[in-house]
Amino acid sequence: MNEPDRKHPIQKLMDNPWLLLVLGVAIPSLSYTLWGWLELIFLKTAQLP
Repeated sequence: MNEPDRKHPIQKLMDNPWLLLVLGVAIPSLSYTLWGWLELIFLKTAQLP
């Protein structure tokens, strides 16, 4: 009857505010950086007069 309190891995993630802070900063930074690099790769060259 004395079982340890088992938490789901998602609940462990949601209980850690520092990990959520790091993920909240890292994921948008990486995604916008990747988006910017893709925009630069597929940008057409400018036509000079």
